[in-house]
This record gives sequence, C-alpha cells and structure tokens, in this order.
Amino acid sequence: MNDLPLQKSHRTPGRAATSNPDIRFDRFHAEAVDDGWGREDELPVLRTEVRDEVARKVISRNTSPDLSFDRSINPYRGCEHGCIYCFARPSHAFLGLSPGLDFETRLIARPNAAAQLRKELSNPRYVPKTLAIGTNTDPYQPIEKPRKIMRELLQVLSDFNHPVGIVTKGTLIERDIDILAPMAAKGLLRVGMSVTTLDPATARAMEPRVPAPAARLRSIRRLTDAGIPVRVMVSPVIPALTDHELEAILQAAQKAGAVAASSIVLRLPREVAGLFQDWVEDTYPDRAARIMGRVRELHGGKTYDPAFGRRMTGQGEWAAIMRQRFKLAARKLGLDRSLPPLRTDLFARPQQVGDQLSLL
Repeated sequence: MNDLPLQKSHRTPGRAATSNPDIRFDRFHAEAVDDGWGREDELPVLRTEVRDEVARKVISRNTSPDLSFDRSINPYRGCEHGCIYCFARPSHAFLGLSPGLDFETRLIARPNAAAQLRKELSNPRYVPKTLAIGTNTDPYQPIEKPRKIMRELLQVLSDFNHPVGIVTKGTLIERDIDILAPMAAKGLLRVGMSVTTLDPATARAMEPRVPAPAARLRSIRRLTDAGIPVRVMVSPVIPALTDHELEAILQAAQKAGAVAASSIVLRLPREVAGLFQDWVEDTYPDRAARIMGRVRELHGGKTYDPAFGRRMTGQGEWAAIMRQRFKLAARKLGLDRSLPPLRTDLFARPQQVGDQLSLL
C-alpha cells in the first residue's frame, strides 16, 4: 500500500501549499491512504471557507527586539494570498488548523474588530504608539473586498488620530485612499508595499492570489501621488530564485514613487520549512537543491535559526553580500532614508454619546 500514490480529496489550482501538515498540538497523526476510488479530474476544487470570530481583544502586544513596533492588529486569521514562504503559517496551528492548505483556504474574519478597537482606544489608561497592521496576515487579502473590516479599523484610527503603519501586497489598499491620504497629511500613516519579484510567472507560483508585481508598482504610484509615504519591502529575498532581482526591484519601486526601502531574507519557521521545500522541489526541481542549500547556509546549517538579531538578516558570506548589495543600491536610488516617526501627540478620544461635555 505504501507504493501507491496518496488519494487526494480536492484539486488545488491557485494554491501554493501542496498538503496539510499535521497540527503540532494534536495527539493524533493523520495519513492519507489511496482507497482506489475516484480520479483526480473528478475531484472538486478546494474553495475558500470563511468563519467569523467574535474578538474579545484586537490589539496584540510584542516585545521582540527585531521589530520596530510593540502592538499590532490582525483583521483576519489565515491568508488567501497563499504565499508559500509566509512565516505566519504556523500561527494557524493555534486554531486547530493546519499551516498548509488550511492556512490559505480556511480563514477567520473578525467582524467586530472595529468596535472592539474603539473600546480599547477609549480606555483612559491607553497610551498611543504606532499600531502595525499586516505584520502577520495581509489586511488587504481578497476577502477584505466584501468584508471591509480593514476599512472599518482605519475609520476608527482616523477618528482617534491614531498613528498606523500598514504592510500589504494587496492593491485593494487603493480603495481606502480617501481615509489614508488625510491621515498621511497629519503624519499619522505610512505604508509598506511588499514586492518580492518582478517576474509574473515566479510571483504566480509562489504568491498565487497576490496581485501581479506590475499592479503593486502601480499601487505605489497611486498612493504616493495621494501624498502617502510608501516603503518598498523586498521581502523575503529567496536565494537562487529572486536574489538576482534585488537592484531591479528597488529601481522599479523608486521609479513608481517609493521613498524608502527595506529587505529581509527568507525565513522558514516550523512547518513552513517542509511546505517550502516540497513546493520548491515540485516547482523548481532543477534548482531545488541549490535553493535549500543556500537557505541552510543562511541559517547556520539549519533551515531556520530563530535567534533574535539573525533570523531576519541571516548569517554567512551570502547574507553579507546581500546586505552590501542592498545598501549600495538603496543609497544610489535615495531609498536609504529613515522615515520620520509617526505622530502620537494628535491622539484624542472623540466625544461619544453620554460623555460629559468639555468646558474648553
């Protein structure tokens, strides 16, 4: 029986992961077995499912020395963009779901997030600092178009004059320029647009439901034309696959209007390592060994090194060369700048029904 191919239950066009690894918190191990019934061309397509979650708290805190923010919000759990390299995949295991296909097909929406955020910001003990959105899963993934949870969150942040930094690959962000532009004019907003490759075929393979690279560059132009500062994020840089594009991506983004740049090397925590290796062996069999060899070189002989200070930059000769290439290219293009800190002095709790009127 072990010599037979595993029987699949769905076809998975437009998905990056090829399997559903076991959930590390489960006591039981599941294994697919070919029962001899059915053919792959008769299988249903794996569709996206969305469930709602009543959020009891929306602002998450962190103390990581690798991050420039200490608080964030995630409107959604899981991400339909389906980027095979996504470091957030392991977080799905905490929901009892697999970091593989479940992460990109079984999503959780938080429809009361804006109301809960308003409540948390209204707490008299709350002290404002920049909120990050999009640091785990993308707030402008496809389900945001009908759900509009991100737009509702932005409206609350605008009402409170609260600073926010957004990271996305989604061109749907253009829909919210009417809220974003006034916030940017007050010094309350900046955007990071992730561009991993300029090649549409490579992007479609590793980021199956993300807007094409050219579309993301157009979004950078439209945002900057509206007065919104955009940092291009060349992240992650994948060795032996996208690393040769570093300078070209920076140049294209600068031409589109980006005012700053950053870069992070590929990191593959927990289940992501196995998912990525399966994908690269299936998609790029001619260079899979080279890619994975370079990944291990980046992380001290392992597929991932979680140590603070090294996990996002890597180590070794290749990592040092990439840092130098980025530094030189960013300086040449004027992208090696630090954006000014977002303002917190404008924060104010708007008047609500039942509040005592101000005497001022």
